[in-house]
Amino acid sequence: MRTPRIKNIVVFLVLSLVLLGFIGFVEKQTWEKLYFGSEINIKGESGLYFVEEREIEKIMKEGFPDLIAGLPLQQVPLAQIEDRLMGHPFVKKAEAFIGQKGILQLDIEQHKPIARIVRPRAADGYITEEGKVIPTSNSYTSRVVLISGPLAEKMMNQGEVMQEMPELMDLLSFIEGDEFWRAQVTEIEVRSKTDIRLYQQVGRQVVELGSATDLEEKFEKIEVFYKEILPRKGWNAYSRVSVKFKNQIVCE
Repeated sequence: MRTPRIKNIVVFLVLSLVLLGFIGFVEKQTWEKLYFGSEINIKGESGLYFVEEREIEKIMKEGFPDLIAGLPLQQVPLAQIEDRLMGHPFVKKAEAFIGQKGILQLDIEQHKPIARIVRPRAADGYITEEGKVIPTSNSYTSRVVLISGPLAEKMMNQGEVMQEMPELMDLLSFIEGDEFWRAQVTEIEVRSKTDIRLYQQVGRQVVELGSATDLEEKFEKIEVFYKEILPRKGWNAYSRVSVKFKNQIVCE
């Protein structure tokens, strides 16, 4: 006698579960098809603070005022967003994609400066790891080796290093990759491709490097000067040291 009643209860429960599942599925599908905000991820690089989250937010707000919660995801202009973010001078790479629950993910990678071009009568600029010249920042200064001289001025105007003097990148990479030289060499004066001069943190001697070639050999000679000559003669004995000639150290 109770069987029909039990069957009705079972059917009701099954239908209720199916209905709840269907509602959940519809809600999930709707949720996944709408824009519900963005998250900014600026990839960490020790000591780099050139790109700030508030700047990215400002770019998004000014460039995409119609990007509001509830917008269908197919109307989110991912390629245009990436192009707009790449307009920031310190953004090296920008990737925009839709993550879970309709959240727009903005992954930002910064340029890393390894040198700063200094000019007495015009704005300075940074040289990046790739040899690109970018403007300085009003909010943050990176402590890197300074570059001066006529060729530095020319590279600043061209906006990159590789066209005019690719060997300079070898010199910058060499200094950047060595903890001692990174601390000791404070300025590089590039008068010409064959007349490069180094200024030091410790010591008043101007080191004439010549061209940016045979770097390991030349820096080994500078090291000999530090370790063997200066201890005997004193730190102020010389004002000029040249390592530009093969197998020679000229001190004056």
